[in-house]
Amino acid sequence: MNRTLLDKMTVTRFALVFLGSSVILLTWASTTVVCLVNDKVTVQPFTVADATGNTSLPFACGSHSNCMGYCNICADFYGAPTMECLLQMLNYFCMPQFEHGMKSMNSTDWCIWGNVNSLYSNLSICTEDISDCLVIPWPNWLVEQTFVDIHSRFFKECPTEEFSDPPPAIVFALVITPICLIPVMVGLVVLKTKNGDGSS
Repeated sequence: MNRTLLDKMTVTRFALVFLGSSVILLTWASTTVVCLVNDKVTVQPFTVADATGNTSLPFACGSHSNCMGYCNICADFYGAPTMECLLQMLNYFCMPQFEHGMKSMNSTDWCIWGNVNSLYSNLSICTEDISDCLVIPWPNWLVEQTFVDIHSRFFKECPTEEFSDPPPAIVFALVITPICLIPVMVGLVVLKTKNGDGSS
């Protein structure tokens, strides 16, 4: 194939790929996104009807059965679903069940996943449900901090043998294999270039 024609085709392909990427990026950047600014949720305010059809909230509220209760609490005490309201909800509705379940076990049983997985999963579901009801993105920094606190309180003494370093022989093999393959690959590329292109 003609080298000039091939170069023109490559430039044309690159321009099309660049143009397509730019359009996708601009489209993505122009969409409306729910985000956290100064620890408060910024959403477009609108009125939501509760189960009886009464419109009472000047902000978005989820559609689950318990959502109106959570949203009303935030409206009454904080005026809107803020991160502070979410923190209070997590501390009041989610954490007591988890802590009660953990304290009902011996501390030696905390490190056995089969003993704590349902408590842990229920806590995760609770944080997600309340965040969804308050139309706060999940996961968020507050939920992450909640789980970090839980791990530091209940699981810091758990052994982590499964994450220990592999034996030195395996580490050596994993490091030396790619290093040895590099000269072989370079040699194959040079050999292929000499055989495929008669000018070299």
